[in-house]
Amino acid sequence: MALSQSGNISSRQSFIQQLIFKFKHLPDFVIVTTLAVIVGIGAGFGAILTEWLVEIVHDMFFEKKLWGLLEGTGTFYLILVPAMGAAIFGPIIYYFAREAKGHGVSEVLEAVSVGGGRIRPRVAVVKSVSSAFCIGSGGSVGLEGPIAQIGSAVGSTVGQFFSMTEEKIRLLLGCGAGAAIAATFHAPITGTIFALEIILGHLEARYFSAVVISAVIADTIAQLYKEPLVHAPTYQLISSWELLLYALLGVLAGLGAIGFSKALHGMEDLWGKVHVSEYVKPILGGLILGVVGFFTFQDDSGFPYLFGMGYEGISGVLSLSDPMNTVFTLKVVFAIFLLKIFTTSLTLGSGGSGGTFTPALFMGAMLGASFGHIVNLYFPGIVEAPGAYALAGLAAFFGGAAHAPMTAILVAFELTHNYEMILPIMLTTVVSTLVAQTISPTSIYTHKLTHRGIPIRRGAPGLGVDVMENVTVGEAMNTELQVIPLTMSVEELMERFATTHRHGYPVVDDAGELAGVVSIKDLDSAIAAGKIKNRTVADIATTDLLVAYPYEPISAALQKLSVREISRLPVVEEEGSRQLIGIVLRTDIIDAYNNAMIKNRVQKQEE
Repeated sequence: MALSQSGNISSRQSFIQQLIFKFKHLPDFVIVTTLAVIVGIGAGFGAILTEWLVEIVHDMFFEKKLWGLLEGTGTFYLILVPAMGAAIFGPIIYYFAREAKGHGVSEVLEAVSVGGGRIRPRVAVVKSVSSAFCIGSGGSVGLEGPIAQIGSAVGSTVGQFFSMTEEKIRLLLGCGAGAAIAATFHAPITGTIFALEIILGHLEARYFSAVVISAVIADTIAQLYKEPLVHAPTYQLISSWELLLYALLGVLAGLGAIGFSKALHGMEDLWGKVHVSEYVKPILGGLILGVVGFFTFQDDSGFPYLFGMGYEGISGVLSLSDPMNTVFTLKVVFAIFLLKIFTTSLTLGSGGSGGTFTPALFMGAMLGASFGHIVNLYFPGIVEAPGAYALAGLAAFFGGAAHAPMTAILVAFELTHNYEMILPIMLTTVVSTLVAQTISPTSIYTHKLTHRGIPIRRGAPGLGVDVMENVTVGEAMNTELQVIPLTMSVEELMERFATTHRHGYPVVDDAGELAGVVSIKDLDSAIAAGKIKNRTVADIATTDLLVAYPYEPISAALQKLSVREISRLPVVEEEGSRQLIGIVLRTDIIDAYNNAMIKNRVQKQEE
């Protein structure tokens, strides 16, 4: 019986392999189109499923109040709920897929740039569940970043299943990201441009076609299950001179976007220095968020405007046609704008899972509404209502934060279908993006990667590729590892350096996982400070690590080494893992380069 079952499994695998083999020999456009359709379907249903999970979690915490368990707390449950949600999603991220932490788009860009477009399939599941609990319990983040990461994971998984080339895997990853954005916002054009402008970084006809197919299919699926996200009246440009005011708003939005980016990354650095367990940090962040939500602005149902995705708040200020509105006054909308920067940075910095796309739209709408109040105060009756400036600010703020003006312009248009405002939206967004790019060369999505030394892949695949792009870290790394435990005393470490004449070691924890790197420079600094006695390696090792993966090109490892001016780079088995499998030294890279050059010459001679 066992032999029979084994034979059946083997025959099924062989049949699938034959189908894949035949499929890969079809014309290229047939392959790409078919896989784009599959990715679009997967991303569309993935978006619907994730939003459904968010609604279930929200209902569980805020409507049913955990089936009555929170009834006795009165309105104070608002303080407790974000921390309770964090107590659930924190361990899920920590134990199953650490790359699911954060807003998601940076992780997708990392996969495109140095990961060959490969994302672990489990990321889609972990990201979906963790984001649902984070946002559903009040996390001040958006859903589009997680859904984009989920869609990207779907595209990457499809490409890997069919054994596609890295170029096609990257393309399918982009298809998944674009399809996810299209399904989230009911905006297929925005989804397409998002994938090309932000994720893939280039526009090419065959790539455009594939992404469009995925985006249209995903949005078609989404329209069967969900209503438009925001509602806004129709506005128009009152007179041409009003464009000067929109240009000024663009400057303010660009400065505000830079402020948000700095606040977010500063908060991430701050929480990185807090010495508590990684799954405890989101709970502490949730408690702080709960206090802020409890004591600040709430809608008619008592739900804080700073909790969750914020679509109600966006719709509210976009409909702000009366400058004397008593709900969204100048002081209220500007205070919400500043507080949203803090709460979104807090949620993500402390380890939450969610996106920055919708929060950036929310902040921009609030900043634009604030500006609209002011210009209506000084120019009453001759400028458009504050809601019009909220619409322009919405696009401009995201454009400045993401350095993506085309995506920003299109999302404002597709969300509201207000073509009469296209000129102010375009002008405001372009000015904001120019201001932001002038001040900071990195966007909210690329800052973290650049800081970690990860090169951002831009331009069509295959252009400017040198010999180092064809050698992987796995081929060049040294697998004969000598490691140091965290608990080793500094005195013993001194003796180890003296006898081995090495310049550094990877440091591992009790579980044998990578915890840091200790170098002779670290030891010298400790000696110079006179802090040696009764100290361990854990006290002096460098824990803010750059790591390499076996599947990335050796050129990526070289760039990481150059950014930190270090001579060794630990290699872990996959993204999110701390399982040490090797180490790359500068000498390994030189040897790999020489071997690749020799191989190149031999191939050319044979040709």
